[in-house]
Amino acid sequence: MPALYLSHGAPPLVDSDLWVKQLRTWAAGLPRPTAILVVSAHWESAPLTIGSTTTGTPLVYDFGGFPRRFYEVTYASPGAPDLARRVAMLMPDGEPVVQQPHRGLDHGAYVPLTVMYPDADVPVLQISLPSLDPQRLLLLGERLRPLRDEGVLIVGSGFTTHGLPFLRDPRPEAPAPGWSAEFDQWTGE
Repeated sequence: MPALYLSHGAPPLVDSDLWVKQLRTWAAGLPRPTAILVVSAHWESAPLTIGSTTTGTPLVYDFGGFPRRFYEVTYASPGAPDLARRVAMLMPDGEPVVQQPHRGLDHGAYVPLTVMYPDADVPVLQISLPSLDPQRLLLLGERLRPLRDEGVLIVGSGFTTHGLPFLRDPRPEAPAPGWSAEFDQWTGE
């Protein structure tokens, strides 16, 4: 099973015909996952924290200023308690793992999943980003790697750049600021 990074953007991307078409086509070309594990840039919490494992995990509307319909989205995916146990087992001895059973899926998880798997019929688990240290995150990825061989789709999700407070022109059609365009080019390379 591949591991993906989705630069998903804000909830209104579901209104972009091109984004939806491309993401659906991409998902249709993937093998059917046994479960989905999401690490979203929208949930930083140390130590590593495992979110809700129940069916119909609630959603976290961790954004503001959008039309009401974006706060009414639901995504009642099956719970993934077995995957949560497996993630905890993959962590080395002495590495603390916290359970946060009432923590729902944030928009970094559910926005792309509503497009990729609209029937919400694949178990989903979200874990926190426990550090911003690239070396620690690479080690976390190595620990999670065996899940891919078990059919788990691992999704890293966030925005390639995120600097809304620094935008001088917030219109979608405005040219990207230099720092954002440069980083996007570097990421592509």
